[in-house]
Formats: sequence, C-alpha cells, structure tokens
Amino acid sequence: MSTAAHAGNEGVTLLSQLSREELIKIIIDDAKNWLAHDGVWFQAVEKQYGMDAAVAVDTEAWRSFTVIEAKRIMERLGMKPGGGIAALVECLKHRFYARINLQDVVEQSDTRVVFRMLDCRVQSARKRKGLADHPCKSVGIVEYSEFAKAIDPRIQTRCLACPPDPHPEEFWCAWEFTLE
Repeated sequence: MSTAAHAGNEGVTLLSQLSREELIKIIIDDAKNWLAHDGVWFQAVEKQYGMDAAVAVDTEAWRSFTVIEAKRIMERLGMKPGGGIAALVECLKHRFYARINLQDVVEQSDTRVVFRMLDCRVQSARKRKGLADHPCKSVGIVEYSEFAKAIDPRIQTRCLACPPDPHPEEFWCAWEFTLE
C-alpha cells in the first residue's frame, strides 16, 4: 500500500472511532471551513480584479461545483437522476449550506416547491459588520439551476428574491423549482 493510501486509511480509521457527537462537530466544522475558503477565495479575486470579475469567476466555479455536489449527494443517497421535486428537496437537505445555514421548504407539491434561505452565514456576517448585502443573485441563479438540473433535468428554477434585489426580513433568498 502506498504512503498516500495508508494516510487516507488512517483518517477513515480515526473517524470510525469517534462518537456521533464528535462526527457531527467535524461535519459542521468542515462546512464552515469550506465556506470560509469560498469567501476568502472570492475576496482575493475581488481585491485583485474587482467585484464584477470576482462574480464572473465565482459563477463559473459554482457552475461546476454545484453539479459535482448534486451528483455526490445523489450517489450517497442511492438516487438516480429524474426523481422530481421530492428528490430535489431531499438533496437540498444534504448540501454543505444545509449544515451551517437555516433553510426551509414551503408550498411543496409534486410539481413545485419554494426553497428559502432563512439565515445565510455570509449575509448575516456582512449585516453584523454593517456591510451591504452580498450581490449573490447572478451566482445563485447558476448554482440553483444547475443543482436542480443535475437532480432532474426537467426541473426549472426561478429566483423569487435574492440580493442585491430587495427581500423580506424573514429570508435572504427564495427559489421556485417547477417540474416541466
């Protein structure tokens, strides 16, 4: 066995020896670390090239990442593409964001659902610092559309509210998914 493979197995062995509570803490911490990296990366691009360039590059990164995330979630859950709204709702519960943000689903039927981000760590942190909302709508359109299509190509995505557009106090963004 190679040294790299052996090192990977040690990590799995360590995880298998941890309690449920310790594993939950690690999952949450890993999600926070992922989000911190995403934010630091974005800010570095913004500082070097400006907000428009950072958003454009971020959009392309999300175009790829969100599909990878959706496929890995489906694989973990034993799902095949084409599961409709119910599969999408289940997969949304398993995203990195779901570990650290507060979200909900309303108005769910077999052909339609509204997904809302009630508390977003990125936006809440900006609010605490007295900063304007992060203008994430253009990235979100790509992110949620591509995630939904990876779950079921028949699903169409529509943004109901997302910064920089106005949104009610009870949520940061809301997305409508419909099954064609």
